[in-house]
Amino acid sequence: MNFRLMTVAGLALALAGCTTVGPARNAVEARWKGQPAGVFFAAFGPPQSDVSSGDMTVYSWKGGYKKRKIPAQYAEGENGKKGKKTASARTEFLSCSVQLNVSSDYVIRSITVLGDIKKSSGPSWCEEFLAGDQAK
Repeated sequence: MNFRLMTVAGLALALAGCTTVGPARNAVEARWKGQPAGVFFAAFGPPQSDVSSGDMTVYSWKGGYKKRKIPAQYAEGENGKKGKKTASARTEFLSCSVQLNVSSDYVIRSITVLGDIKKSSGPSWCEEFLAGDQAK
């Protein structure tokens, strides 16, 4: 009985030590997980900082700076004309901040979005910038 218990416990520990690749949490991770970190940094610029932790290195990256002008919004008026102004024009300042966990063979094992601008519909700014058509 003890031998069986020890065998099962040993097998459980061995399986727990295996590295698995889970499902991507967002479009950025789906695009970059498993890719070489050099390709990411060549496309988007160098990291701001890095910290080694065992056989992994954690890189902090920030970029994708852009100004986006949002036009004023108006209510629907009579006969298709502009109605009363419902929102003033404004400028959004966009940027993206991510943390990349990179293995010793320089492959991205996970990427976490730390700072992002969410839109009411469609992809966020990080998803648009890092996982959109220009990221391929």
